[in-house]
Amino acid sequence: MTDKMVARAVGTGPASWSLGGLFETLVAGAETGGLLGASLVTQPAGTAPPMHVHTREAEAWYLLDGTLTYQAGEERVELEPGGFIFLPRGLPHAFRTTSAVRYLALTLPGGVLDLYDEVGTPAPERRLPDGGITGEEIARWMAAAPRYGLQVVGPPIG
Repeated sequence: MTDKMVARAVGTGPASWSLGGLFETLVAGAETGGLLGASLVTQPAGTAPPMHVHTREAEAWYLLDGTLTYQAGEERVELEPGGFIFLPRGLPHAFRTTSAVRYLALTLPGGVLDLYDEVGTPAPERRLPDGGITGEEIARWMAAAPRYGLQVVGPPIG
C-alpha cells in the first residue's frame, strides 16, 4: 500500500503510442500500491482487439468522445459520449471503435495498462501516432499479454 498522493496536471503524465493509439497515464498501478490504474486513451476509428479475458482485473471505461461497439459475453452495446461500461474480471470482451474515441480507462487492481507502455513507444506528442498498428507491435502485445493476465479467447468483433 502507498500513502503518497498522486496528482497530475493535464498532459503531464507519461504517454505512449501503442497499437495505433495514444495512452496517457493518469496513475499507474505501482503508484497506488496496485489498487488502481487509470489512463486517458485515444484510438482511431476501426480499432478492434481480439476477444480476450482479464484474469486479474476488473475494468471500467467512461467514453468522453466518439462511438464504439462493445461485446461482453453475449451482450453487445453501443457507447456514445457519456457512456460507461464496467467489466468484471473473467468476462470475455472485445470492442470496435466506430469513430475516433477518447475514454477514461480504469483497472482494479492496477497494472494491466502498463502493457501498452511495454509494447508501445514513448509518445513525444499528445496525438495519435502516424502509421497505424504494425505486425511487430501486435506480436509484442501477444507475447506480453499473458504476463499481464490477459488471455485471447477469440477474434475481434465485426
